[in-house]
Order: sequence, then C-alpha cells, then structure tokens
Amino acid sequence: MSKIQKGALVYYKSKPAVVNEVSDKIDIIFFKTTKRVRDKDIKLLHPGPVKDVSSLNLECPESLDTLDETLALLEDEAVSLSDLSEFLYGEFTPQTAWSSWMLVVDDLYFELEINDDGSEQIKARPLDIIHAEKQKRDAKRNQKEAWDSLIERIKTAKIEEADHTHLVEVEQLACGERENSRILKTIGISETKEAAHALLLKLAYWNEQYNPWPRRLGVNMSDPQLPIPQAIETERRDLQHLQAWAIDDVGNTDPDDAISLDGDRLWVHIADVSSIVAPDSELDIEARSRGSNVYLPERVIHMLPPDITAQLGLGLHEQSPALSIGFTITESGKLEDIDVCFSLIKVTRTSYDDADNELDGTFSELKKVTDYYYQRRVKNNAAMLELPEVNIKVNKEGEISIHPYSRGGSRQLVTECMLAAGEAIALFAMKNNIPIPFAQQPEPEEIQYPKKPSEHYAYRRCFKASRHTTQAEPHFGLGLPCYTRVTSPMRRYLDLFVHQQLRAFLTQADSDEAPSINIEHEALLERIGLADEGSLAARKAERSSNQHWTLLYLKQEEKKHGKAWQGDAIVVIHDERKTSLILPDLALEPKIRLQKHLELDQTVTVEATSINIPDLWAGFRLK
Repeated sequence: MSKIQKGALVYYKSKPAVVNEVSDKIDIIFFKTTKRVRDKDIKLLHPGPVKDVSSLNLECPESLDTLDETLALLEDEAVSLSDLSEFLYGEFTPQTAWSSWMLVVDDLYFELEINDDGSEQIKARPLDIIHAEKQKRDAKRNQKEAWDSLIERIKTAKIEEADHTHLVEVEQLACGERENSRILKTIGISETKEAAHALLLKLAYWNEQYNPWPRRLGVNMSDPQLPIPQAIETERRDLQHLQAWAIDDVGNTDPDDAISLDGDRLWVHIADVSSIVAPDSELDIEARSRGSNVYLPERVIHMLPPDITAQLGLGLHEQSPALSIGFTITESGKLEDIDVCFSLIKVTRTSYDDADNELDGTFSELKKVTDYYYQRRVKNNAAMLELPEVNIKVNKEGEISIHPYSRGGSRQLVTECMLAAGEAIALFAMKNNIPIPFAQQPEPEEIQYPKKPSEHYAYRRCFKASRHTTQAEPHFGLGLPCYTRVTSPMRRYLDLFVHQQLRAFLTQADSDEAPSINIEHEALLERIGLADEGSLAARKAERSSNQHWTLLYLKQEEKKHGKAWQGDAIVVIHDERKTSLILPDLALEPKIRLQKHLELDQTVTVEATSINIPDLWAGFRLK
C-alpha cells in the first residue's frame, strides 16, 4: 500500500477521516473538523483520493454473497486489506476498503494479525468459531429487541400476559424484597417501593386492592404447615360447675380466654396451648420466629397452625382444657389469694353487644368486681386514653366495612379481667421465682389527666412504647406495679412462653420434686428479642394494612354514592404549617393546611380530595 498522501482514506478513533495535509504531522478532516495527528494515531485504508467521507456507506455489511466463498478461500491464508477487498467486492476502492475494514474490526469473520516487522495481515476465523459467535450475537440481538419491545409496552401500558414474568422484579421491589429494578431504571422511574407499586397498578399487574404491606415488612404470608402432636396428659381441676363466658367480637375465630365468677373469686380461663406446643419444639420455634398472629382486614395469618385453635379454642367443644387463674379483688382493687391450675371447663360464647345487654343482669357482679380493679388503676394514674379505634373488614367480594369499637361496657369488663390475670401471673411468678418476660412502661415526664380529644392526642405523644424485661417493673400506662401478658397464647408467642414456664412449675409442684424452673438469662432475652422482632413487623403490617384498606374504603364510598367521602373531623393540634385532625369514623389522623381560625376540639366537616394508594396518603379539605 502506498505512503499516506493527501486525499487518503484513514481510520481514526473508530471513524473514517480524509488526509488534508502531510508534513511533520498529518492534518485530517474528521467530520468537518480539522485535526493534527501522528502516523501512529491513524490507519491507512485507501490511498484515495477521497473528498468527503459523507459519500461513503459507513455501516458494517450485514450480508454479502461472496462472504462464504472468501472465508473458504482464505482458510489458511493471510492477506492485506486491499486483497480482502478484491476477494469480497472484486475491486479495491475507498468504499470497498472501508466496508472490508468494518468486517475486520467487527471481529466476527476475520481477525487481524501483527507480523514481527509490525505489518498487519488479515486471516479468516475458523468456521466453527464464527458459527458459535454468530449464534451468541443473534441471541443477544433478539434479547435486545425483546427488551426494547417490553419497555415500549410498559411505557404505553399495553403489556401482554407473557410480560408478567419480567415484571416480577418490579413486584419484588414494591414489596421490599430487592433494592433495584432494571425496568424502572430504563424507563426513568425512581427505584422506590411506592413508584414500583404505582407502576404495577398502572399496568393492571396488581389490582388496586392488592395489599403489599405484610410482604414489604417481611411477614410470612402463609400459615404454619407443621404436624400437631398429641396433647400432654395433664391432671386437671374440674371447674365445669362454673359458668364460663368467652366474650368476643362477632366473627371472632380464635376464642382463647373466658371468665367466671365463683362467689367473690374471679377466674380467668385461658386456652391450654402449652399442652401441645412444647418448648423448643418445631411448633415453638416457628411461633417464636413469627411473634404473633397478624390480623389484616382481609385475612388472619396465624402464628400456630389453625387446627390448634380448632382443637383448643374455648367454647368450640363441649369441654375445654384450660389454664385457669383464680383470685379475689378487694374493694381497693388489689389482688389476693392467687390460684393457678390446669382445668376442665364448659364455656358459653357470646358477643360484646349481647353482653352489654346483660350488664345489669348476668354480668352485674362481674362488673362490680372489675370496677374495683378499674378504679385502682385510675388512682394509679393509668393512661385512659380515649382516641378512636375501628374494626376494618374485607369480605370475599372485596366489600370494605369500617365500624368504630365501642368503649366501656362489657369490653371494659373483659379488659379489666385480662389485665388482672396478667398482674396475678406476674405476682405468682415473682413469688415462685419463675423466669418470665414482664411488660414495662416508663412514666412520662408529666402526668396528665386528659379530658378533651386534643388533650388525649397530645398526651399519647408523651409516652414511650412498652417493652419486655426479665425483671418486674411498673407499667405506667396500665397503672400496674407489675404485669405480664398471658391471656393470648394462641396468638402471641410471649404469652405462650409464660404458659410453658407455668406448666413446668405446676407439673413439678404436683410431683415429689421441689419446683425449679431453670432458663438461662441469655436464653430468656433471646426469646424476648426474637418474638418482639416478629411482633413488631406484624403490628406495622397491621397498621399499614388498615390504612391501605381505609383509603380504598374512601374510594369505595365515592363510587357507591357518586361523590367524594365527607365526614366529621376533630381539630386536635396546630403546628407552624399544618392543622392535625382526627376522623372518628375512620380513625385516620390527616393533616391539612394550617387553619388558625379553627379552635382545638372543634368538630368540622371535611371532604376527601385525593387518594394515593402507593404512598398510603389521602388529602382532605374543609367543607
């Protein structure tokens, strides 16, 4: 090939250029820009003359009739670029030189060899290598075309059934199971859970009712599928002569406590779950990892296999095995003469509504006794916060119902019985050196006695969360000097653990051995830590799920009535920029733009203006 001269076609930075001047350095015209380069910076492709590279077809040839023949002819031979151009095109011109060179640098059919003297020669690659590389390139090209088509369908919200497998990564991001998504990044959407959720709704991959919150918070979404062993044979006291009542909300499916009054002795009976779930058994370890049941408006996710509830739920069979806690409550509200035993009872189930109608009849004596206990707690500055609570349910048809919980009456009666049982077991455990988790809550900086909604709202913000400890300490919020949770062993792991500890003590007490319950302090802390972790996730999932369904309820009501939801709101606080409200019928606490003219505790009417399901947010305005 001749020496580089003016008008020659050269290769520079993967692009064509034309030599404009040759001196100590070389001036080239590179896309209408003149650049001065060195010999080693460029490769001569054709001596020219070439006036303008725009006249060349710069694409790499995709198909060429002479290619296979050329590959066969050059099987063991190395040639120059000009010779290769002759083989492929029958002539050596600036165009054929460029096209041939593009085939070389494409690195599919040919490869460049450097001789000892620095000169270059071109060899054909082996056919089997070409075939394999071509298959790989075809697959990559097809993959890119499929990806580009997928992205276009996503952008236009016209996805196909087959696209669902690709959208799993977006679903996993929306559920907090991964931190990034190639799809979201490609289409320029923020890689957040909320943005992923919004996209899945837009594409109808999820319907609006899909609740991602339990998955997002790491909740196991299935009930345990473990074998249920035979119940441990237990010597039981026959208390079937007592009238035992299990009072629950209508539709309750896990009745695990009941109450009786025997003269002046109050009995609290609890499902005897420890007779089936032994410490460190498969069931125990599974329940420990979950921490508690998860109560969602659309379903319940159980801590233990549901068949245990069917077997041990109080009042589900003619006779019910129980752990019974008996004690008397003095007129000053103190507990005396505590008795704990395994029992056999007969239970009648009823609802809070029906029990409310019997407060002056069937339950009058029970109410009298529990009122003593309630008054003692009030004197101990128990925080009797009165803020709205609601029961949210979703039926099989997707219809959402929201009903405020009633206060006082039989619900308060049952609450006092359960709290008394917790204090009784705490005292019993302390007296007998039984290691159990105690519930504790510190006293706030200032004790208040709220009366108005705004005062209850403000006082709530003064409290630290209750926590579990290995030593008995006061629980300020309950107004109790010591307390443990014991009344729900089918749905809270630490309640179950307390039952296991009581069983170990009581069964030893019934034998010739001296009662001794040994568990290492570290093991007790580990159980508390694991159970609290699972329970915390469950409670967060419940709160977020309740809000999710409440927002959908607002949409449901708008669709049903043809206008935005309207309802009462109570003004509870003003800050620098916002006014906080409580919606009693929904237990929502939204903020609106600061309304200084509104007085605290004033009731106003508000209207829902916007609802954002992915962001778990609703906007309201005054009517």
